[in-house]
Amino acid sequence: MKTVSLTIDGKRVKAHEGEKVLWAALDNGIYVPNLCTLRDNSEPSAACRLCFVEVEGKKQPVPACTETIEQGMVVNTKGPGALRLARTALELLLASHPVDCAHCPSSGSCELQKIAAHLGVKLKTRRFRKLLRELLVDSSSPVFIYDPNKCVLCGRCVWVCRERLGIGVLGFAHRGFERVVTTFGDGPIAESKCRDCGECVVACPTGALTFKDKQGTVKSAHKERVETETTQ
Repeated sequence: MKTVSLTIDGKRVKAHEGEKVLWAALDNGIYVPNLCTLRDNSEPSAACRLCFVEVEGKKQPVPACTETIEQGMVVNTKGPGALRLARTALELLLASHPVDCAHCPSSGSCELQKIAAHLGVKLKTRRFRKLLRELLVDSSSPVFIYDPNKCVLCGRCVWVCRERLGIGVLGFAHRGFERVVTTFGDGPIAESKCRDCGECVVACPTGALTFKDKQGTVKSAHKERVETETTQ
């Protein structure tokens, strides 16, 4: 694969031609907010609308997860237009998200916290009217708990379950504000074909999917990974 040079935020970097701008930035220590992308997903949905960047020669900001690299391109991740779009997208997302970091097992490793700090947006923003869904939490799995109220509809768990693992237990249902990630027929996870592998939990960027410990209480995927690595 051909290697090309480009400039991101004034920094000259090298990347593979045809690779996405998002990965070129992240690989070179330049953070770009993102929720819905996974490295092995070659066709990202650009659903979260948080990774906007400005590219020289283009009139409007573009999603870094779908923009492919070309030789000599100049990218600005901190342009006013890109930041305005990203901040608005985050504030809209937070308007329907139950912000309760003090009691969330993913606090400290939650991507929303990282993005809010990067963009200078308060987690309890008041720009838009708060509208929570108050959906039932599914704790039927012996391995993890799914809280749809904390789901940001990034689709990572759906893609991992369907494309990477070939299982397809999880999927999207309904439209608009009623849209959720669920099993076929909206049944409990324990009654589905779930293999309890936990890959969906590892892929989740928020506290929507969290591992249970041996006592049945929850802990973050980040903590689970650390404990696993420590015992290996």
